[in-house]
Amino acid sequence: MLPFTRDQAIDLLKKYNTEPFHIRHALTVEAVMRQFALKNGGDPDLWAMVGLLHDVDFEKYPERHCLEAPAMLNEIGAPEDFIRAVCSHGYGICVDIKPESDMEKTLFAVDELTGLIGAAVLMRPSRSAQDMDVKSLKKKFKDKRFAAGCSRDVIQQGTELKGIELDQLLSDTLDAYKACEADLNAACEAENV
Repeated sequence: MLPFTRDQAIDLLKKYNTEPFHIRHALTVEAVMRQFALKNGGDPDLWAMVGLLHDVDFEKYPERHCLEAPAMLNEIGAPEDFIRAVCSHGYGICVDIKPESDMEKTLFAVDELTGLIGAAVLMRPSRSAQDMDVKSLKKKFKDKRFAAGCSRDVIQQGTELKGIELDQLLSDTLDAYKACEADLNAACEAENV
């Protein structure tokens, strides 16, 4: 049981993030992490909150990403293992905290990939992932110009950390996104993003 509520987590996120893009990304990673927890036997609330707050410091301190997060997370009484999980997604990029637990490895692997899926959804006539398949997603992954800000190297490193093939990560993450898409859209609407 976390010592803070989702409302407190949202308030913290919005205290340090005002860009709709960043808030939508946080909500997306929250929803996808919840789906992975449900599938893999993790604590859905814990995994979701780690996803929601993983970039809490990014908008305000992009050059100190994952370094300012601990102080911010302390504001809501986040425990050390929670803070470690949040910061581990910056492994090899801005911190040397290697993802070890399944939750940490999943966050590392899906963070950038959810951005790629979200960008692909915006390009679809349906504006939905429901009619997207892995082949289409893989084509977007291979096109380095598409959603260029989504690091393919980090996604690839995520597959290595999880010990799975790229196609499996694409499939699992796309399935998770599809499963939570309606709830995600409702959450984004509620937050006006």
